[in-house]
Amino acid sequence: MSQFIESIKVEDQKVFLLDLHQQRVRETFAHFGKECCIDLEKIFKDLEHDEDGLYKLRIVYDLEGNFKSQILPYAFPEIETFELVENNDFSYDFKFADRTEFEKMKKKARAQEIIIVKNGQITDTSFSNLLFLKNQIWYTPKSFLLNGVQRQNLLKQGIIKEMEITLQNLNEFSHFQLINSMNEFNQDFVYSIEELK
Repeated sequence: MSQFIESIKVEDQKVFLLDLHQQRVRETFAHFGKECCIDLEKIFKDLEHDEDGLYKLRIVYDLEGNFKSQILPYAFPEIETFELVENNDFSYDFKFADRTEFEKMKKKARAQEIIIVKNGQITDTSFSNLLFLKNQIWYTPKSFLLNGVQRQNLLKQGIIKEMEITLQNLNEFSHFQLINSMNEFNQDFVYSIEELK
């Protein structure tokens, strides 16, 4: 049976974007015709986590309501090299725990991290959504693989906009950054688009 995963930011005992994580869990159950029986807030409370600092709450669950949770100290990975990798057949509509295909693509790459290109469209890295800077405005690709919670949050707040980002128009952007539930929008932590050439 398929397993799914939620990675949730916990900082100084406060949990972040829980409503969006819970919504994604509900949508996953609904898509497969099941009633949602995973309560993320209860799982977090039951952990009785009382440590300050930055942590990742990792929950792996299945559609029968079985789950495993762990809370681990977190540090943002330092990435120095990126490679554009084409994969026209890959889809990742739900946050499956099985990451075999990502690992295969990364193994073939000559860089630390991959940016997946699907039918000429820029999508995501192996673990994050992407933002691209053009004329002081940050855009996120319309052609994402997974509509991440941080991506939804930033769109809802109007901090970023959606745009079709392709291999053809990539050079119109000056910088890019990686976002996910653990890594918020941060204009001080960006990469030059030259890294992708």
